[in-house]
Amino acid sequence: MKILISGATGFIGRQVILYLRDRRHEIVVLTRDSQKAPVRLPIACPVFSWQGADLPPPREAFAGVDAVVHLAGENIISRWTSSRKKEIIISRVESTRQLVSAMQNLNHQPKVFVCASAIGYYGDRGDESLDESAEPGEGFLPDLCRQWEQEARQAEESGIRVVSLRIGVVLGHDGGALLPMLPPFRMGLGGKVGSGKQWMSWIHVRDLAGLILHAIETDTIKGPLNAVSPQPVPNVEFTQTLATVLKRPHLFPVPGFVLKIIMGEASQVVLTSQRVTARKAVGFEFVFPELKAALEDICSREDHVLLMEQWVPRPIDEVFAFFSDAQNLELLTPPHLHFKVLGLSTKQLQEGTRIDYKLQLHGIPFRWQSLIGEWNPVTHFSDTQMRGPYKKWYHTHTFIEQDGGTLIRDHALYRLPFGVPGDAVAYPFVKKDLEKIFGYRIAKIRELFGE
Repeated sequence: MKILISGATGFIGRQVILYLRDRRHEIVVLTRDSQKAPVRLPIACPVFSWQGADLPPPREAFAGVDAVVHLAGENIISRWTSSRKKEIIISRVESTRQLVSAMQNLNHQPKVFVCASAIGYYGDRGDESLDESAEPGEGFLPDLCRQWEQEARQAEESGIRVVSLRIGVVLGHDGGALLPMLPPFRMGLGGKVGSGKQWMSWIHVRDLAGLILHAIETDTIKGPLNAVSPQPVPNVEFTQTLATVLKRPHLFPVPGFVLKIIMGEASQVVLTSQRVTARKAVGFEFVFPELKAALEDICSREDHVLLMEQWVPRPIDEVFAFFSDAQNLELLTPPHLHFKVLGLSTKQLQEGTRIDYKLQLHGIPFRWQSLIGEWNPVTHFSDTQMRGPYKKWYHTHTFIEQDGGTLIRDHALYRLPFGVPGDAVAYPFVKKDLEKIFGYRIAKIRELFGE
């Protein structure tokens, strides 16, 4: 199928498009920032700019589209001032209205519209077991979700099947609910939140991606669909399980009043109790139905991941030859890094070659040495940092003949120095730096090879 996705550059969106691509679906992306999207997306695909959630998306993005998945929206984990609430509503309700209106005016309409919603729809419900037939709760989040789903349902008037995905607490590597939780827990400073009695209805991001495709492919699924694992747990059990997986104590609870002081009304995202079941997910097989297995899978991955692709209209041997010349690294590196190749241990790049560089990061000079590992002309090679600013840097360059040109795929695994505290502080800044560096590289390759 050809599937149009909004919010594809976010934590959930990136996992969804990888999952769909691996199953040979064609992906098209709507994004607010088409300049940064190529470095934030893990695959090369058509990208269309959608400048504002209260503006219509470009009509050409829908050409030949069979399904639309709407995941875009402002982050709700922030203090809910009046202006912030308005931004959140526009990013979800208004954007959905614009998408539905665009679909209704097409000659060839998508068959299905999967629109994100949230289990916040149910409000604070204590120990009550909630399936998709449960009534909405009261408060900002339930009202938001109710409006959100109401706008999505308007697409049914045009014969489009609509699924409102009520997403629970999403767990995954390098994002989602665990991103702020893991550093304190890894340092032995974690604990229950509030009373710890509130139910957490969670889902592994891999299962969420699978459930989205299941909703697209299953004609009998329509209306609300709870995107949660089969086994919700109280917060105290969640924190105990996470601490056990990490082999750390969990002796430092976070009182509810502290969260209310810090987050204000938004603290209800963490403190409310929602015991939700996915009754309508009939026929879907969860890979991670149990919390311990899900957390073990996520916590076993210590490396950060950079994954991106770029297609160029040049033959693979020409592209590989360009990347085989170490001096060309200087062409592909932003000038502000003052990057310079100092020397190679062999005349030409090959397995076992050591390359010495110098560069500056935020004005601080570094020496960097890389070791070329796997070397397989003209399909791939890898380099490993032997000396440099990272605790670990392992970068695989892959080249694939595709559509009369070459797909360049970069896959880097990296760790930051100074352990968990250093990672917690530096990771957001390093991530932005890498986006700038690789964004420059994408633009330079486009300039040199075309697109």
